[in-house]
This record gives sequence, C-alpha cells and structure tokens, in this order.
Amino acid sequence: MIFVYNTKFLFLEVKCLLNKELFVKNIKNICLAKGIKPTVACRESGAGTNLINQLENRGSIPSVEKVQLLAQYLGVTTSELLGEEDPHGEGPTQPYLVMRYNSLSPASQDKLVTFLEYLVAEESKKNVSESDTGKGE
Repeated sequence: MIFVYNTKFLFLEVKCLLNKELFVKNIKNICLAKGIKPTVACRESGAGTNLINQLENRGSIPSVEKVQLLAQYLGVTTSELLGEEDPHGEGPTQPYLVMRYNSLSPASQDKLVTFLEYLVAEESKKNVSESDTGKGE
C-alpha cells in the first residue's frame, strides 16, 4: 500500500499496488468457470465494456467501485478478484472445476469421483506416515 499526500486538495489518498495481469487473469478465469464472456460481465456489472482493454493496453487502474461491481456480479469477493486471496489455493477455482465436471458424461463423472477418492486416500496415508516418522513437524 502506498500513502500519497496531495497538497492541492489537502487529503491523504491510499493507493494499492494492483497486479493488473493477475486481476485480468482472475476476471477471465472466473468468467470461464461461470460460462460468461468477460466483456459481457464487465458491461452487465456496470464496470464498463472496455475495462479489460483499458487494463491490458492503457495501464488504467479501475476505481474501487468498478472492482466491487464486477466482484458482486461474478459472486466473488473483491479480494479474490484482485488476487489478494485465493480460497482454492494455487490451482483452478472451484467454479471452474465444477463446470468441467458438469461437462463430463455420467460415466466419466463416476471415474473422476473414484480417482478423487483414490487421491484423498493416498494423501491421508502420506500424512499419517509423515506424522509417524516426525517428518510432518
């Protein structure tokens, strides 16, 4: 966070450093997961159709209001949208995974669930083994 004192207007302005690439990537990934075009989401949220173009090409920084409008429209927090927090870790977002799961045939969904249960069991074995040998500490 950067604090800027503006002598002309005599107020303290707080400016956050924005990772524009991450912000745009998050917009696109969340829109993909929800089956929405990013430009449509920007327009319908009230953030402006050209928001992504302005970020990518002009280096513009969106207003807090625009970020809030877009986050609300997409059903995420502003922190998630800005990349300040990722409740799903480093991997794909949960909505994206659900969308991909729903696009599979019932037989493939069953295979995926079986594989997921296998992975969870393997992780559990690994964690128990590490705690027994003291490696997990």
